Amino acid sequence: MKLNIRQIEVFRAVMITGSIRGASEMLFVSQPAVSRLLSHTEQRIGFPLFNRIRGRLQATLEAKKLFHEVEVVYEGVQRVNDMARELFEHQEGILNIVASPSLGQMLIPVAIASYRHTHPHVKLTFHYLNHNPLTERLLKRQADLAVTILPIKHPSLEQEEIARAQLVCICPYNHPLSRRAVLEIKDLLAYPFISYEKSSPFGRMVQGMFEESELPLRPVVEVGSPQNACALVQAGAGIALVDQFSARSWSASRFVTRPIAESPTLRAHLVRLRDEPVSQLSQSFIDTLKDVIRKEGHSGIEIPGTESIAQRS
Repeated sequence: MKLNIRQIEVFRAVMITGSIRGASEMLFVSQPAVSRLLSHTEQRIGFPLFNRIRGRLQATLEAKKLFHEVEVVYEGVQRVNDMARELFEHQEGILNIVASPSLGQMLIPVAIASYRHTHPHVKLTFHYLNHNPLTERLLKRQADLAVTILPIKHPSLEQEEIARAQLVCICPYNHPLSRRAVLEIKDLLAYPFISYEKSSPFGRMVQGMFEESELPLRPVVEVGSPQNACALVQAGAGIALVDQFSARSWSASRFVTRPIAESPTLRAHLVRLRDEPVSQLSQSFIDTLKDVIRKEGHSGIEIPGTESIAQRS
């Protein structure tokens, strides 16, 4: 009942090319050899993979379902080959980094640029992702480090707090709120408000602030991230509450930032797999990132005096 690699390879080639001849040319073998192996494969699995109609092959429903799984396997093999090639071409190492949008818009790119000055032969990959895809990358070992504005709770992951910031209000220049030094939630009610999807972490946070003030939250637009909110405020669509990391990444934009009384503290975390030791490449990037946070002068953003992950491992 089990298929071997060669049978899977022939089946895939026939599915891709649509013919015995095409598969033989793709695999550099004779047409009779492909035909025999395909016939043997069908006998072995106990059902037909193709219908022969007027000399042409038409894939059965079972073949189409099987082909989907075969492609998943081939994608995995391709990733292994790509990784082997990358490791050969970049002997000094590869560092894969992911970050949440709030930190990935500016902070991580600045850290990567600084890191490249001292590690010019290390290859880096970088993606900024929302909470669930970011966590998945770590768990699948497709990322070495994650930097996120929101904590990740998973038994296979550990995190280290590297910075703290507040939620702040952003509004266009010359907006009435721009003339206030500190704002309260009640001050926001008179203006079009941009918020977040109710089920998202930021959405729950903002909802909680309004509930604590016993005030209704009536957004005119709901967005997926603080970066989306910044773009809309810059376009003049309204005002919003965003984290200071996101606000700072739009430093040249056309909006102003004002603190909110009793705003919740947000904590940026480094996250990694718990059961793997920290590599020298990872630790050196962590050190660079912390240095960037200090040197960039992020107003109101604090760096807690915590020990490094490597020291705890």
